[in-house]
Amino acid sequence: MVEANPPKKIGPLARREARFAWSLLLPTLIVVAVVVILPLLSIFWISFKPIKLGDLRPVVPISKEFFRGKPKIVGDTAEIHYKLRNSSGDTLIEDVTLEDIIPEGLIIKNLDERCHIVNSGLKCLLGEFPGGYRETLKISVTVTQVYFAKLIKPQQTLPHMTGKAENILTNLNFSTENFKLIFDGEEFSQVLYVTLFYTFFGTIGAIIFGLFAALLLNQSFRFRGILRGLFLFPYVAPIIAVAFTWIILFDPFSGSINAILIDMDVIETPINFFGRKPLALITVTVFEIWRYFPLSFLFILSKMQSIDNEMYEAAEMDGASPFQQFWYLGIPMLFGILSVLFLLRFIWTFNKFDDIFLLTGGNAGTRTLTVNVYEQAFAISNIGAGSAVAVIIFVCLVLFSVLFFRFINREDGL
Repeated sequence: MVEANPPKKIGPLARREARFAWSLLLPTLIVVAVVVILPLLSIFWISFKPIKLGDLRPVVPISKEFFRGKPKIVGDTAEIHYKLRNSSGDTLIEDVTLEDIIPEGLIIKNLDERCHIVNSGLKCLLGEFPGGYRETLKISVTVTQVYFAKLIKPQQTLPHMTGKAENILTNLNFSTENFKLIFDGEEFSQVLYVTLFYTFFGTIGAIIFGLFAALLLNQSFRFRGILRGLFLFPYVAPIIAVAFTWIILFDPFSGSINAILIDMDVIETPINFFGRKPLALITVTVFEIWRYFPLSFLFILSKMQSIDNEMYEAAEMDGASPFQQFWYLGIPMLFGILSVLFLLRFIWTFNKFDDIFLLTGGNAGTRTLTVNVYEQAFAISNIGAGSAVAVIIFVCLVLFSVLFFRFINREDGL
C-alpha cells in the first residue's frame, strides 16, 4: 500500500489566501507602526542625545528689516538695516545667504563687500553664523523721484535667508550622557522607591478591596444594584473632579476630614495630608486604591458568578465553614484572574501620571518616574533626559508584560 504524503509546497490557492490575508492586515500594521512603533523609536533615539527642548526648533538664520531715515526730497540719503542673528545659541550655520528686493526709487550708495546686486535684487553671501551670532547689516541708499511717486518701503518686501546647519536630532552622534545624568543623580533611587511603593501597595490594595466588594455583591440582597453603582462611581467619575474633591476634603485649613478629626479629639492641629512626608505618599496611594478598586471587583465578580455553586454546596454538606469554602475553593478558582489582574493593575499603576500630578504635582515625596519624565522634559527643558526616563519605564513595563503573558497562559478561558 502506497502511503499518501502531504504536499511539501504551498499551492496557488494557499498563496492567494495568504496574500489576501496580508492585504487585510496591512492597514492595521501601518496604523500600529505610525501610532506606536515610530513614537517609541523616536523616544529611544532622543534618549541617546543631549537635547534640550529648544533644540527641537530648526536652526535657521533670522533677519528683520528696518528703514532708517526720513527722506523728504530727491537726493536725500537713508539706510536699510538688516538685523541678523542665529536662532541657536550653540549651533553653527554655514553658507548663510540673504536675498531681498530693493524697491524702485532707491539707489544703493554704499554696499557691503559681501553683497552684490542681481537684477534689482540684493544678494549677500554672509558665510558662517556661529551660535548666538548677531549682526546689523547696513546699506546706504539715495532717494529718487520714483520713490516718492510709489511710496514703496523696503519693509514691504520680506528678505529671504538660507543656511546649512547640523540637526542634532538627525545626526548620528549618540551619547549616554542622559542616562548618566539620571542614574548618577541622588534623586533617582528615591523616585524609584516612590514608584514601586505607590505601584505595589496601590495594586495590592485595589485587588483586596475589589475582592471584598465582589464577595459582598455576589450575595443576593435588597438594593444590591444601587450599591454596585456606588462602588463604580470612583472609577467612572472624571479624574479632575475626584482629585479636586479629595484636595478640598483633606485641605488642612478648610477640609472636612481635618475638622472631623479635630472635633473627635483625634488630632489637635490640622494635618497637611498632601504636603507632608511620608503622609503624602500614603494618601495618594489610598486615593489610587479607592479610585481603581471598582475595576478589580468587576473582574473578580464576573469570575465568581461563573463558578458552579454545586462545589460550595458539597463543601457545606461536608461541614466546611464559609471561610474554608472561600479559602480552599474560591481562592484557587480565582487565582488565575487575580494573577492577571495583579499584573494589569501593576503595569497601569506603574505608568500612572495624572493622579499624582493633580493631587501633589510630585511634591512632598510623591515624585514617580512618570512625573519625573514630565519634569525633566518640560519643567527644566531637558527632553533628552526625559526620554531616558521614559526608556527606563518602557523596559520595566516590558518585563511586567512578559510576566503578564506567562500568567495569562495559565488562566483557562482568557
